[in-house]
Amino acid sequence: MKTTKKAIIIFVIVASIFGYSQYASASQIGVVVAKSELLEQNDNESTYNVQLEFNNPSLFILNAGKTDFVISVEDEKIGNGVLEPFVLPAISKTMVDGVFKSDRKYSDSENTPLVKISGVTKYDVFFTTLDVPFVYYPTEDQAREFIQQN
Repeated sequence: MKTTKKAIIIFVIVASIFGYSQYASASQIGVVVAKSELLEQNDNESTYNVQLEFNNPSLFILNAGKTDFVISVEDEKIGNGVLEPFVLPAISKTMVDGVFKSDRKYSDSENTPLVKISGVTKYDVFFTTLDVPFVYYPTEDQAREFIQQN
């Protein structure tokens, strides 16, 4: 009887440590802009197709729902976008397509401004949901694609 209790306690401790370590890994999901292209432009707004690459360092297969994100230039929101639901395999990368709409133009011929892409993705894992925020700062070349420079 005592051996069974010890085994159960050890199992619970090991499962808790493993679960927490994988939760911490899932919280470190990386995101990179793989591609973006201008779909439509008029006087009021520009619409872009964007492809983001998500990197999952955990052992969990993560199911993500629709993800809303915001793109900011110099801490000023210039537009927002939506990523379609996706599955992120364990210890793997996946490409996710989305649409981004910008209602502002940025004009500075000398400097490329600081562009930030941020959002929160909801992942369904077993019996719980993880809200994992992400923040990504594109390279200068990628940043130019997100803003209209006159």
